[in-house]
Amino acid sequence: MGLNLSSDTLALHWPGLPASVGVLSTLRRGGLSVAPYDDGKGGGGLNLGLHVADDLQTVMQNRALLREHLPAEPWWLTQVHGTRVLDESAFHSPNSLAQGLQAHQADQAPEAHQFPAAPEADASISARPGQVCAIMTADCMPVLLAEVRGRVVAAAHAGWRGLAAGVLENTVQAMRSKGADELLVWLGPGIGPQRFEVGEDVRTAFRRLGSAADAAFLAIPGKTGKYLANLPQLARLALASEGVTQVAGGSACTVSEPERFYSFRRDRVTGRMASMIWIK
Repeated sequence: MGLNLSSDTLALHWPGLPASVGVLSTLRRGGLSVAPYDDGKGGGGLNLGLHVADDLQTVMQNRALLREHLPAEPWWLTQVHGTRVLDESAFHSPNSLAQGLQAHQADQAPEAHQFPAAPEADASISARPGQVCAIMTADCMPVLLAEVRGRVVAAAHAGWRGLAAGVLENTVQAMRSKGADELLVWLGPGIGPQRFEVGEDVRTAFRRLGSAADAAFLAIPGKTGKYLANLPQLARLALASEGVTQVAGGSACTVSEPERFYSFRRDRVTGRMASMIWIK
């Protein structure tokens, strides 16, 4: 059994992406996880999250299926809805996949303590070929970034808290500190503007982006102080504040498409997908 890239991963439409940059975004299908982490139809799910109470050995097998299509083990992060951005200097410890597979090969079920904690951050950048930046999601929006000449890439976790606090601006600035020039961005699957009900606190958090942010919040009739929030629109505003305007994607809704995506808001107990980018 293997992961079929044509049917088990998302087809990315990203105009202008340099041929020297690799990208991959997983769906919920194509792995070995059983319900509630399955593919939604009783088949195996490709849950990649170690922190969601799925069987650890199964998650490691899912990660091994994914690894066959990547140049290296992804840089997994402990995502905390913040704004910290890490680069290659932060990733020197042995990767969790190697340790987990060693336990599996010894016919031992891997235990949680065998996996070194991934560094806490919500974005990573790389200017070195073969290093895979990765973000896991199940409603928050993954954002992939690439310099037009393919010299620097990044992956960012854009839930509303990190987005409001400036995670995308920090990521862009970190890429520029690595020598990036013009940037291209792809917005991955996340909770869509017809399903993301929020309160006044969320609307207030985005006032730093100016009056244009108001248009990303649609008042819900009959529900005072409740809005439908448009994360892709808010991401575009944040990127535009840094002069980044070439932005693709943002149309796929995780909540509305149970046949393709895990969704925490829809299912509560669920798996995690991953969106990855690297320089070939």
